[in-house]
Amino acid sequence: MSKEIPERVAPQYTAKGFFVGLTIVGLISGAFFLYFIKGLYLLPDKVCDGAVQRDIAIRTLPRARAAEEWAGQGGTGRSFSFGCRVSTSGDSIMSGQVDLRESSKVAWIDSYGSLAGNHVIRVSKDGVEALAQMDSDTESASVYVPCVPTSIKESDASHTYALVANASVIGKSRATGTELRQALTDFAYQLTKHAYKLAGCKNHRGFPEELPRYEHAR
Repeated sequence: MSKEIPERVAPQYTAKGFFVGLTIVGLISGAFFLYFIKGLYLLPDKVCDGAVQRDIAIRTLPRARAAEEWAGQGGTGRSFSFGCRVSTSGDSIMSGQVDLRESSKVAWIDSYGSLAGNHVIRVSKDGVEALAQMDSDTESASVYVPCVPTSIKESDASHTYALVANASVIGKSRATGTELRQALTDFAYQLTKHAYKLAGCKNHRGFPEELPRYEHAR
C-alpha cells in the first residue's frame, strides 16, 4: 500500500502581513535616510551663542549628516566684532559677522549698492536697515543699526557709529533667490540684536520681532 504524499500548502499572504512588511521596510528606509540629513536638526534650538534660531540654518543650508556651529567675540569698543558660522559635513557654510564701524547710513548703502556695482533690495523698520545684493556673484545680506559704545568719549560721539552685520553662504545652499536673501537677512538681523547687547551701546533701543519681508518690498 503506497503512502500518500502530503499536499504542500502554499503560504498564505494576508493584507495585514503585507502592510506590516511595508511598515518595517519604511521604518528602516526612514532611519537610513534620517542618518544622512539629521545634522542640522541636532544643533541647539538657538545657535551662535543663543543668538540665532536654528530654523534659519535649516532653511538656508542643504541637508547633511553632520553639522556644527561656532560663535565668538573679538575686541571691544571701536574694535568690537562678533561672528558666527554654521557648517555642515557637505562643506556648506553660513557665515555672519557684526562689526562696529564709523559709517553713516548713506555710506553703508553706497558701499553695497550702486557705487559697488550692485543692485540691492532694501527694507527697514524702527531705525533698523537691511539690504541684500541681487546681482552679486555671492548671495549676501547686510544689516545696519546705529550704535555708540559706552567706551566712546563724548568728544568723539559726534561721529556716526553703527553695528554693521554681513551674512553669506559659502558652498551650496538649500534656499535660492528671494528665499535665500531673506534667510541671510534674518540671520544677520538676529546676530545684530545679540551683538547690540555685547557691544554696550549707549542708548537702549527696542528691536522689532522681525524685519519686513523682501517679497513685500518695492
